[in-house]
Amino acid sequence: MAYFSRMRTFARLSLASAALIVAALPATLATAQSGGPYTVVESGQRFAKLQDAINSIDAGVGTIRIAPGRYADCGVQPRGDIRYIAEVPGQSVFDGVTCEGKAAFVLRGRSSVVEGMVFTNMRVDDGNGAGIRLERGNLAVSQTWFRDSEQGILTAEDPASTISIDKSTFTRLGRCDRGLSCAHSIYTARYGAVTVTRSRFEAGRGGHYVKTHALQVGIFNNSFDDTAGRDTNYMIDLSVGSTGRIANNWFVQGRNKENYTTFIAIAPEARENSSDGLTIEGNDARFAPGAARDTFFVVDWQGGRINLGQNALGAGLQKYQRR
Repeated sequence: MAYFSRMRTFARLSLASAALIVAALPATLATAQSGGPYTVVESGQRFAKLQDAINSIDAGVGTIRIAPGRYADCGVQPRGDIRYIAEVPGQSVFDGVTCEGKAAFVLRGRSSVVEGMVFTNMRVDDGNGAGIRLERGNLAVSQTWFRDSEQGILTAEDPASTISIDKSTFTRLGRCDRGLSCAHSIYTARYGAVTVTRSRFEAGRGGHYVKTHALQVGIFNNSFDDTAGRDTNYMIDLSVGSTGRIANNWFVQGRNKENYTTFIAIAPEARENSSDGLTIEGNDARFAPGAARDTFFVVDWQGGRINLGQNALGAGLQKYQRR
């Protein structure tokens, strides 16, 4: 009961923060200040369109500061190293507009940093509308809210690069309909390393919460609250195997599942990456009220040398199954 009390407190704080963000937003789309709401910090230039600000940095290094507002806008970063920083975290909202039929931010430069944004209502014809589509390069995301879209973050392959996600929230994401491949809160293809820390996943709408083909993962101190989920699958899907560490996360599986058999899946699709040394420890996992069923915390299709340490498992949840 103490666990659910903590989870309810966490949820109330999350909802309260979201309400403050929404209340602070202007009722209309952002209008440009003198020169525009996108400021390239290094030059002081201001732009009315995100793409113009990106183009001004080109293959260089720069920071785009984004004023508070709700934007029907998007941008493609083909080169360079760019930081996208909300002037006020949680008050720069990209709403419903995608570039290249992919995402609000399409990133394929050397590196990108995204801080303090909100991405909402992203939908495209192929069912993969995302806040961020990462096609190449390193990515660091923090204090960002992805909500009410088909995907939060979706990537292509870049095994030489890394992704880090910290203090971010993923709400009402994912889908498995229309005869299309499923979408997920986070789906990364084969990256060198993916780290997800201090983030919240909640109320999924299909697919998995975290699905990755990364060679190495670090998934620490997150909350996976599936209580209000609908037609969801795994909490964490290491689709083709992965090594690294999954530790100190909270997991609650809800009642409305498309697949309830597994919390953490190891190599259910293929055995491309080694899972030797993967450590899973210090996690707290259980069912939401009324959701008890025959379910496993970890299901392993690969049979690597996994270190399955001490984890607090709720009544009826079994520790491990090899398939």
